[in-house]
Amino acid sequence: MKTCAAVLFDLDGTLIDSAPDLAAALNRLRQREGLAPLPYEALRPLVGSGARGMVGAGFGLTPGDEGFEALKEAFLAEYQGQLLGETQVFAQSDRLLSVLEARNMPWGIVTNKATRYAEPVVAGLGLRTRAGTLVCGDTTPHAKPHPAPLLAAAAQLGVPAAQCVYVGDDLRDVQAGQAAGMRTVAVTWGYLGRDACVTDWGADLIIETPDALLKWLNLA
Repeated sequence: MKTCAAVLFDLDGTLIDSAPDLAAALNRLRQREGLAPLPYEALRPLVGSGARGMVGAGFGLTPGDEGFEALKEAFLAEYQGQLLGETQVFAQSDRLLSVLEARNMPWGIVTNKATRYAEPVVAGLGLRTRAGTLVCGDTTPHAKPHPAPLLAAAAQLGVPAAQCVYVGDDLRDVQAGQAAGMRTVAVTWGYLGRDACVTDWGADLIIETPDALLKWLNLA
């Protein structure tokens, strides 16, 4: 591939596995509402769709429906109360970051997660001091799939966007990377969503292991 000067990553489903804590928050809220908990296996694929998707799965509501906003805020409050119960860095991601650091390749995080959740999670997992930048869902006026967050991250790293690679587990990640003029990589160990067909996203590379990305970057 062309020269790569920096690698940017999505957070949830790409660098970290936050699904257990997000699913637990939803089930605590369901129990408060007198409903039985849902199986973790049914909730995990929906984590990438954020609070909207989780409330939809838990209560069958969509934005605009009566009661949706109140349940969304209640869900986020539940989640904020226990951000790091079981959340951890994916082993695949940790190996990848370690190699990038050993090769002196700058990397950063671009997530749609709001700062009030992302900052403590990233710091608590020991990633904040390692990442060259952290751009959250409310850092810029627009969230992904808009390119603004990715362009902001590239600027903070002092690297041209065209020399960055963006790695994620959602169609919005690929769309944002393409709109920012970056090469895009889709990982298969993330959440992907129900019936997602990652091969249709148009990413430059699809990887199941970090080694595939390192070879593509000529770092292996």
